[in-house]
Amino acid sequence: MEAPAAARGPAEPAPVVEITVTSPERMRELGRRLAGLLRAGDLVMLSGELGAGKTTLTRGLGEGLGVRGAVTSPTFVIARVHPSLGDGPPLVHVDAYRLSGGLDEMEDLDLDVSLPESVVVVEWGEGKVEELTEDRLHLVIHRAVGDTADEVRHVTVTGVGARWATAGLSTLTG
Repeated sequence: MEAPAAARGPAEPAPVVEITVTSPERMRELGRRLAGLLRAGDLVMLSGELGAGKTTLTRGLGEGLGVRGAVTSPTFVIARVHPSLGDGPPLVHVDAYRLSGGLDEMEDLDLDVSLPESVVVVEWGEGKVEELTEDRLHLVIHRAVGDTADEVRHVTVTGVGARWATAGLSTLTG
C-alpha cells in the first residue's frame, strides 16, 4: 500500500510522463492541456536548448489560462506578467537565460511575492529557482540536435513535491 502524498515528503517526484510532440501547434496544444492542471502558486520550470519550444509551450499555457497579451520570449526584459482576462491566475513568464547568478539574482524579480497568486513559468530556471517552493513542475524538451527541419520534440514532465503526486500528469499524453 502506497503512503499518502503528504507522508512521502515534498521532494519525492511524481511519476515521470514522457510525451512526443510532432509540431509547434502540438507543443502549444500541450501547453493548453497543461494549463488545465495549473493553479495559482504553481512553479513550472522549462529546460531545453535554444529553439526547443519552451516559449511555444508557454504561449499555449497563456492561451489555456486565458491571459492578456501575446506570450513572447521575455529574453531581454527577463520577466513579463500576463494578467488573467477572467478569474484565473496571472501568468508570470521568466527567461533566466541571461541571469548568471542563482536565487540571489532571481530574488530581484520578486518571484516569491508573485508566486502565491500566479502561475510562474521560468525558462532556463534549473539551478536557479528550485528554492522558491518545494512543489514544482519540471519540463525538459529534447529535440534532434543538428536537424533543424525535424520538428519532433520529446518532452519529459516531472512533478516534484506533494502537489504533483496526484495531479493527473498522465492526462497530458492524450
